[in-house]
Amino acid sequence: MIKADFNAKWQFVKGYVPSLKVLQIYGKKAQEVTLPHDAMIHETRDENTKNGGATGFYPGGMYTYFKTFSVPEDWEEKIVLLEFEGVYETAMVYINGALAKTNRNGYTNFYVDIARYLNFGEENEIKVVADNSAEENSRWYSGSGIYRGVSLYVGEPVQIPLNGVRITTEEADKDVAVVEISTKVLNRSRKKEKLTIIAKLEDEKHRVYEDRVHLTGFAESENTVHQQIAIEHPMLWNCDTPHLYQCTVQIYAGDKLLDEQTISYGIRKITLDALRGLRINGEPVKLRGTCVHHDHGILGAAAYEDAELRKCRLIKEAGFNSIRSAHHPAGKAFLDACDKVGLLVMDELTDMWTVHKNNHDFAFSFLDEYQNMIKNMVEKDYNHACVILYSVGNEIQEIGTERGAELNRMLCNAFKELDSTRFTTNGMNALNAAGAKVYPIMQELAPLIRKDAEKVGTNDNSGSNAINSFMKLMEGEAGDAFAAHPIITEVLEESSESMDIIGLNYLTGRHLLEGELHPNKCVLGTETFPADIARLWKVVNSSNRVLGDFTWTGYDYLGEAGCGIFYYDGKSNFGSHYPDRTAYIGDIDLAGYRRPVSFFREIVYGLRTEPYIAVERVDKYGKKCSKTPWMFKDNIASWTWCGYEGKPAVVDVYSNAPEVELFLNGRSLGRKPAGVEHGFTATFELNYEPGVLEAASYQNGMETGRCQLGTADEDVQIHVEADKKELQANGEDLCFLTMNLCDAKGTANLYEKRRIHIEIEGEGILAAFGNADPQSIESYDASCWETYDGYALAAVRAGDKKGAVSVTVWMEGKEEQKQKITIPVN
Repeated sequence: MIKADFNAKWQFVKGYVPSLKVLQIYGKKAQEVTLPHDAMIHETRDENTKNGGATGFYPGGMYTYFKTFSVPEDWEEKIVLLEFEGVYETAMVYINGALAKTNRNGYTNFYVDIARYLNFGEENEIKVVADNSAEENSRWYSGSGIYRGVSLYVGEPVQIPLNGVRITTEEADKDVAVVEISTKVLNRSRKKEKLTIIAKLEDEKHRVYEDRVHLTGFAESENTVHQQIAIEHPMLWNCDTPHLYQCTVQIYAGDKLLDEQTISYGIRKITLDALRGLRINGEPVKLRGTCVHHDHGILGAAAYEDAELRKCRLIKEAGFNSIRSAHHPAGKAFLDACDKVGLLVMDELTDMWTVHKNNHDFAFSFLDEYQNMIKNMVEKDYNHACVILYSVGNEIQEIGTERGAELNRMLCNAFKELDSTRFTTNGMNALNAAGAKVYPIMQELAPLIRKDAEKVGTNDNSGSNAINSFMKLMEGEAGDAFAAHPIITEVLEESSESMDIIGLNYLTGRHLLEGELHPNKCVLGTETFPADIARLWKVVNSSNRVLGDFTWTGYDYLGEAGCGIFYYDGKSNFGSHYPDRTAYIGDIDLAGYRRPVSFFREIVYGLRTEPYIAVERVDKYGKKCSKTPWMFKDNIASWTWCGYEGKPAVVDVYSNAPEVELFLNGRSLGRKPAGVEHGFTATFELNYEPGVLEAASYQNGMETGRCQLGTADEDVQIHVEADKKELQANGEDLCFLTMNLCDAKGTANLYEKRRIHIEIEGEGILAAFGNADPQSIESYDASCWETYDGYALAAVRAGDKKGAVSVTVWMEGKEEQKQKITIPVN
């Protein structure tokens, strides 16, 4: 089938509108938008929305989209389909006024057969109603509307149907790869056709490998053709070298090309066993993973290809090699980006089964919809080299019950029946699984819980800290005892046995125990606390059957607002405090800035040999703040603290070397132990003095690396960096502009704040502008934002005409220092 981009020139209206004519009667106009489009991010945040902090105080709503398009007369005998990759939440698709499809799951791609409703040789109207008005349906920022792309498919009577090509790597090593290409061939005509099916694989060096077979396609028949291609010295796909082949399948009748389909495909073979762990192409791999939500910060949930690619690149550059799609099926653009960048993916089915986590969540529909959800998910994922795991759920409430174990087995089996090449897991949280049985465990472990609380200086169990008291069961000494408790073994046992990989959320103390209980199984930390990485990675490295971990989380996100905000005003986390907007627990913040925990993690992974300096915010020294197990430290890589000269400062030096030394303006402040035996951290307390702060690391008395921070001069300038040199005139391409404050020498100034203005002219628009402040009040539609920790971020979207887009940036009150960047649009 021929695929066409169908994202341009949609008409958008907030609320339900029967037709554009009705809108005109009332003297109103629709807004023209190019998909993907997140309607929620353009709403005014509301302190009183029922969604509260779950969506960052963005309200839900109902939205209507229209699109008119001409249908040629010769389409009358053809197959015409629309694919919606994601509409949140419930979608109703009308063609010329007739309801053609209803889809209830906001994260599942779906298809609409529209041929029977079309008027051939005329203009036709599509109307999509996106209903996200039932608030409290998501625990995170969901977005609203048609937030992923839409495609139009047109097929001849003889065709490769949608998802009709499956590519499987049968063998793969450095010498030989064998790839099987299975193609469905559909003949909807009433005559027999003599067909030739040609399958080709083309590598990055334009070497082509080909196979052809002949098929008699009888009238009104469907056949499957299997073709094997052997490749000598293949270019294999893995995290370090994500090589992609172009697979093209063509159907000919004589010399006439009837249909073709081209797919990017990475040749790789994954294997799993309890003795050798996870291997890709025969090489062992530990999963350095992160969970991520699907939004893109200032852009909301709109799944632009460039936004997905940028996020994946930043995550990969920070040392991660794998991503868990939390907690829903990943979008196609995201999987394409992971294929290109070289990130492994755990694709997740859902956040709930039959027990609600929100008043209006998908538990209402799960049993009716799960089979179709799994089918669509496997069809979407099958040809993506990046996808290695299917997760059937996240912290499912009923997982520890007999019925929950039955459902878990049903779901894992459903995936295995459709795709035997990948592995299944489930992110099990023992607190959910234990249910009421958790209370006798808490009573038994109360002394350890109090002991751990005293270590961090809090015994407050009121308000949201009551939640944290439960979470104390999942960290520290009490956490390990809880994880290994016989009651937890009892409730997890049956579900653990029916999945390929035992997935554990916040149960580090159980990873090695599972190896004793299930010696033929592998174990994975499907969700873990960020600050637990040093201890956890020791466990990962101690056993082949422990595959790795997925931290919560590698990239900050909208919603679950305040989970990791450092409150110095007495507030507690998880309290849903307006104007909190983001979770603020990402290794990377919304502007793309790597926070110190990111470099700490990179050192623990063994990927960075140089030390790293992190400074606890000097302006917050001695102040009490809130703390949850998801929070690391309120520190930053800055030695610019104007007005705090002579005031005390706490400095951490992260290093994998056993010893580090700290220098201030050339004076040694002494050496301290670091490395694995001391949590990779040496802490120094000193008085702030402007100048140069420098750390050196030592192994066996020999220096192994240095890192330094300098104080920025008082003159504040703005540095602007674009991540693209040109844009394509398709209405969807994005260029991200990172702005940071510095002095004339380029030394970053993360302490000062400045309001930044941006102006766009030419063939492009400002798609979004903002910063990483978790408590900001401005709209991402605004053209003026204040920096946060020295940074701001803008996204410029190309128009659909060739030319150039000019971006002018300046600091408020410094118009004479305007900077202009011109980006060609080709």
